[in-house]
Amino acid sequence: MRNIKLEIGQVVRQRREMLGLLQSQLAVISGISLRTLQSVETGKANPSIETLMEIADPLGLTLTLVLKDLSKKDEIIYGGD
Repeated sequence: MRNIKLEIGQVVRQRREMLGLLQSQLAVISGISLRTLQSVETGKANPSIETLMEIADPLGLTLTLVLKDLSKKDEIIYGGD
């Protein structure tokens, strides 16, 4: 069974690291607590759409791009087109 929360967290973490940001920096920029960001990245949180938007914006992502990345993983796992 897929763990969507963990997969979203991986997308966020990978993008953050690609931009050279620390978790603490992204937390400040996005206006969320460090604990919330850590919980999202580790898949422990079930973030609201609002929280995801607050995190995604400074990363140059949209919710559509985050979900599209998950969809690509689906294609790899399930052999979709």
